[in-house]
Amino acid sequence: MNTDPIADFLTRVRNAVQAGHRVVEVPASKIKKDITKILFDQGYILSYKFEDDNGVQGTIKIALKYDRLSKDPVIKKIQRVSKPGLRKYANSQEMPRVLNGLGIAIVSTSHGVMTAKQAKAENVGGEVLCYVY
Repeated sequence: MNTDPIADFLTRVRNAVQAGHRVVEVPASKIKKDITKILFDQGYILSYKFEDDNGVQGTIKIALKYDRLSKDPVIKKIQRVSKPGLRKYANSQEMPRVLNGLGIAIVSTSHGVMTAKQAKAENVGGEVLCYVY
């Protein structure tokens, strides 16, 4: 039984990147779809596709992105911040900066899942889910 689906999602992506896979499949949920859309919008993944199975949870297929010349992965590190045992929250003034603005922090707010920069611009705080760079 998986008690932390976000950590499972991030671990699957991290393991696929380290193994050099082109595509990774993860079980779908609303928050995972939102995180996947953010990763695509910010340029960390090549593409994604949501597949709904009849009456089943469905899956998300994510095409990982690599540098064309050096074959290095675009995602250098993807790290869970807030955990079920210790939640991390930040208000709009205390939003974290990852690698001095080169990475992103993904935040779950009352306005939905968004990057820390978007949350700061909308003046909302929330739970810091993960860092990506």
